Amino acid sequence: MKLTISMITLNEERAVAKVVRDIRGVAPEAEIFLVDSSKDRTAEIATELGCRVFKQFPPKGYGPAMDRAVRDAAGDIVITLDCDDTYPVETIPILVSLIDEGYDLVNATRLAKRPKAMPFANYLANRIFAWTARLLHGIRTTDVHSGMRAYRKSMIDNVIWDPRGPALPVDMLVIPYRMGYRVAEIPIEYRDRIGASTLQRWNSTLWTFKRLWRARGVRRQG
Repeated sequence: MKLTISMITLNEERAVAKVVRDIRGVAPEAEIFLVDSSKDRTAEIATELGCRVFKQFPPKGYGPAMDRAVRDAAGDIVITLDCDDTYPVETIPILVSLIDEGYDLVNATRLAKRPKAMPFANYLANRIFAWTARLLHGIRTTDVHSGMRAYRKSMIDNVIWDPRGPALPVDMLVIPYRMGYRVAEIPIEYRDRIGASTLQRWNSTLWTFKRLWRARGVRRQG
């Protein structure tokens, strides 16, 4: 099956070349697709390295960018990845193999144990989000916000979520699970990022609980 590595980027010129080259080292035939809202040279560097780039400027926010990154991907398998070198690209073949085995979604959790690169407050918040997801939806996960996942593209085409607002990865995990798609989770090592964080903690927290509660409206299937 064809593979697309999708990333959304915002001023990642310090990291993008390294991340793209690392991806090429483990998945040389994959399409690398960026939805970019940068003011720096991120898009130019990525294009020079052979990536397909959609320029979304002015920025429309994380949700619309991620929605386009997965829905406009050309591959049969779509792997999402942050372009800041925090996620281990060497895990890509493992994610692909699990989709090949029949899973529709594979979540790469950062939180099987507390990562050194994550502040304790962030770790605690993410564990509370995961506990809430299990309470409301029955999904056994430790990380509803992972930026590294593998999706079967045919599943994405059949799932509807609202991309508006922060915390879209919550819907991208919980809604397919409630619809009966096969979901797996594997642990990964989460590393220190290259560049500054753009996380808006309070807004993301509110939207996480909003999405977890709202997803209860999706009919459960076996």
